[in-house]
Amino acid sequence: MMRFYLQKIGFYLAALWAALTINFVLPRLMPGNPVDIMLARLSARGSVAPEARRAIELMLGMDTDQSIVGQYVAYLGNVARGDFGVSVTVFPQTVADTIADTLPWTIALMGIATVISFVLGVVLGQFAGWKRGSWLDKLIPVTTMFQSVPYFWLALVLLYLFGSVWQVFPLNGGYDVYETTPGWNGEFIASAIYYGTLPALTIVLSSVAGWMLGMRNMMVSTLSEDYVVTAEAKGLHPRRIMTTYAARNAILPSLAGFAISLGFIVAGSIVAEQVFSYPGIGMTLLSAVQNNDYALMQGIFLVITLSVLGANLLVDLLYSLIDPRTRARA
Repeated sequence: MMRFYLQKIGFYLAALWAALTINFVLPRLMPGNPVDIMLARLSARGSVAPEARRAIELMLGMDTDQSIVGQYVAYLGNVARGDFGVSVTVFPQTVADTIADTLPWTIALMGIATVISFVLGVVLGQFAGWKRGSWLDKLIPVTTMFQSVPYFWLALVLLYLFGSVWQVFPLNGGYDVYETTPGWNGEFIASAIYYGTLPALTIVLSSVAGWMLGMRNMMVSTLSEDYVVTAEAKGLHPRRIMTTYAARNAILPSLAGFAISLGFIVAGSIVAEQVFSYPGIGMTLLSAVQNNDYALMQGIFLVITLSVLGANLLVDLLYSLIDPRTRARA
């Protein structure tokens, strides 16, 4: 068992090194230069001394006097210390501080909504597969309609209905900037929940059908297995058969998909935050791309990579606990 875990951790460490290397190479292959962008911004406010270019290169981690190998080694050292440079978009704030300010918003919105949609879809799919032909089973085509609709279109429709026509929820923002002060206080938390309800509802409506349909189909397939038939022949309680024998095995493919969904919470937040003007990391990434802020893009891409790898590693380990056969094959 220890060998299995060491193999998994070693594989993900190798994947992390490869991702760090790609993250280092890609910004240097893109057109444009963040140093020139920063000099252009500074020159608009007045004359810039010749020494400013060298200072900005060092500040942004673009030391052209170093070889590419030296830059790579320095990059790995900076990443290990959590130093991703200075953001051009929100200068003079560091990339680490910018990510720290925006990432909690995305995790709170996308993370909670993804977990809710997964749990709701799995539970409903379990009962739909157990009671085939019931009203819940017949509800699945209706839920898949929301999944087939483009996400941004569904978000705009809900925003128009509940934000403009009936004015139940606000049209944009993450909290009431006029009446509340950010912090761990009840007034701010209540405001953040209120502003995040409509974006979260959009995410749940657009994704719950996929989990529900997948779990339902796996339940139907699992119920015909020999071990389920044997459990029924033994006279075990139907609820125990449904949860312990059928659902435990039917949920395995959904867990793998859930790992991917958790990992792409950060990457998948761009459209949602753009439509609802939500102050998360997706909006920050969009601003970084528009401003050629390579340092900020590099930091956000690294966060996305770490979230994907971390989520997959966590579910791989959880998978081995639910299905011991995976350890035996390893």
